[in-house]
This record gives sequence, C-alpha cells and structure tokens, in this order.
Amino acid sequence: MDTLHYYIFGVVLLAALTQTLSGFGSSLVAMALLPIWLELRQAVPLVALVSLTLEIILLIYYRDAINLRAMRRVIFGSLFGIPLGILFLRNVDAAIVLRLLGFILLGYAAYALLRLRVPNLTKPLWGWVFGFVAGILGGAYNTSGPPVVIYGQSQNWPPNAFKANLQSFFLVNSAIVLSGHGLSGNVTAQTLNYFLFALPAAALGVFVGLKLNRYIDPLRFRQIVQLLLMVLGARLILA
Repeated sequence: MDTLHYYIFGVVLLAALTQTLSGFGSSLVAMALLPIWLELRQAVPLVALVSLTLEIILLIYYRDAINLRAMRRVIFGSLFGIPLGILFLRNVDAAIVLRLLGFILLGYAAYALLRLRVPNLTKPLWGWVFGFVAGILGGAYNTSGPPVVIYGQSQNWPPNAFKANLQSFFLVNSAIVLSGHGLSGNVTAQTLNYFLFALPAAALGVFVGLKLNRYIDPLRFRQIVQLLLMVLGARLILA
C-alpha cells in the first residue's frame, strides 16, 4: 500500500463520520480533499461509489422515518440535471471545474455558518428546481447535497425525518450518477481498486459516528466541518 491509499482511507473515514453525525456532507468533504491527490475524473466516480455504500447503510438505520413521497419531486428533478453535470465534467477544463467546486464549497459553508434560511417553500415547483440543480452538481462533482439540504430545511422536517429523507434522495441520486459515469467510461479498474481500499474506512466511520452520535453536539461538529470546507474551497479557488 502506498501513501495515496492511506490518504484515501483517511478522507473516506472523515467523510463517513461527517455523514453519520450530520446526515449529509460526505461527498462535500471527500470532493474537497480527494482532488488534492487524485484527478477529478477519478475522484468523482470514487466518491459516488463510497456515497452509495454509506447511504445504503444509513438508510437502513433510519428506515422507520423514510418518506419517499416528500422527496419524489426533488428526485425526478435531479434526473434532468445529472446528464448535464456529467457532460460538464467531461468537456470543461479540469482547472475551471475545480475552481467552480471551490466556489460551491465556500458558498455553502458560508451559508451554513451564517445560519441563513430560505422561507418555507410549499409550491411543488420548488422541489423540481432544487432537484434539477442538485442533479447538475451531483453529475459534475458528486456534491448534490447543498440544494437538497437547503430544500429540506425549508420543509421543517423533524431531525430523524430530515436525515432519512436526505438519505433516500442521496441513495437514488448516487446510483444514477454512478450509472452515468459507468456508461461514460469514468469508472475504471483503478477506481474500483481505490473503492475496495476505502470500504473499511467507510464502515469504520459509520460505526464510530453512530457510537459518538449521543456524545457530540451535531451543530458544533457541522460548524467545524464547514470551517474546513471554507478553507479547502478557498484553496481550490486560489490554486
């Protein structure tokens, strides 16, 4: 095993811990850190594989709070955005793609740290809009989380329902994104090799996260992660 494999292990462990404690954020953390050592077209499908694994595990854990009906418009909206995101990743210069990712990380982290909130969105069209934007970000970066989190906050769901509804969206979204990258030839033997090494890290992150869930303040933990995302986003912009 080389240094890169251990780096991937550490990133996936942190990403899984973040997802377990807060209900989202694994892809944001992984996509902020993995492109430092991996090419973007390797990092995106790898994160899709890891995210899909995490979401299956967490969806089983929160299965009693699932309400797919609440997410159906967001899911269907994302179907139209995912192909556009994959095309963007394939056809735009990697340096530009990474800088845009930096702005996304920086913008979302600032939104979260300032505790900004959109008003309660009741019209069905909003689910399609947020889903479409999430699909584009998911296809290009595997970072569909920010639009879905903002939409979820506007629905005033209870904490467990919030986590379960997000996991149901992420599960479907990651499966479709992964299929798209597979058809585009972005999932290579090397990607699968990295994924197999990352699996124990994902399992360990979920296990530790579930154990720590009752002892760690989720809000404080999210603030630490968001500060990290701001730093990493700025780094991607200035690189």
